[in-house]
Amino acid sequence: MGTVPVRSRHPVWRKLGRNLSVKTGATLLFVLVMLALLAPVLAPEAPNTQNWFNRLKPPNPSAWLGTDDFGRSVLSRILHGGRVSLLSGVLPVLLGAGVGTLLGLLAGYIGRTADTLIMRVMDVLLAFPGLLLALAILGTLGPGFQNAVLAIGIGLMPTFARLVRAEVLQVKQGEFVEAAHALGAPHPRVLLRHVLPNVASPLIVQATVSVGYAILAAAGLSFLGLGVQPPVSDWGEMLSSGRRFLPQAWWLEVFPGVMIALTVLSINLLGDGLRDALDPRTK
Repeated sequence: MGTVPVRSRHPVWRKLGRNLSVKTGATLLFVLVMLALLAPVLAPEAPNTQNWFNRLKPPNPSAWLGTDDFGRSVLSRILHGGRVSLLSGVLPVLLGAGVGTLLGLLAGYIGRTADTLIMRVMDVLLAFPGLLLALAILGTLGPGFQNAVLAIGIGLMPTFARLVRAEVLQVKQGEFVEAAHALGAPHPRVLLRHVLPNVASPLIVQATVSVGYAILAAAGLSFLGLGVQPPVSDWGEMLSSGRRFLPQAWWLEVFPGVMIALTVLSINLLGDGLRDALDPRTK
């Protein structure tokens, strides 16, 4: 009896498996995510536990990353703050990609008046730098984590809308879309079953890269006092509160800054690898 041939992996997965950038970025990001998820287990104490006798202690065996001006463990605050920082990167991208993709699909597929109206609104949003637009929105809504997520998400919408629209304009001319129309498929079915899957690759790449931008933007807003509000901490808020004690208490700035840098680096490495594997223009 002949042996059953083993089905080889999809070429995309083979390409991802050989990509050093993807493996490095994914491994580093996995470690950072696990540190945040296991914060209650790994942290030596609660992030807001104060000890006035241990204020501004440098890294030592009892406090590996030192303590802040309230005697709180910097390690505990970094681990717990990682949850907020990572969420501040993912949630705005989900919002911006979700709404932006929908608007881009409608603009590219329907065209005419809908296209003109939607894209002119996106052009108005693009006229403002992302951080400046977020500051304007937070100035209206007030500071806070939820408002920061909303502000960053709105700033990301035009990027996804323009990307999806450009891809839809090409895909909807394909023979498989014309065949679906000829068979009487309704427009929502054509959009969801035939058009959207064919624009997913660049969308995934853009979403991955945008997470890094969102983390930096959220950290910047927290640094300015417009993001997460004390006593809740994220890495941007830790940078803001620690800058008053430079250069003596250097650990208050170095360790949160390193965590931001490592997170953004891992996401950018992963995004570059995904672009190489999924973008047909690189093949």
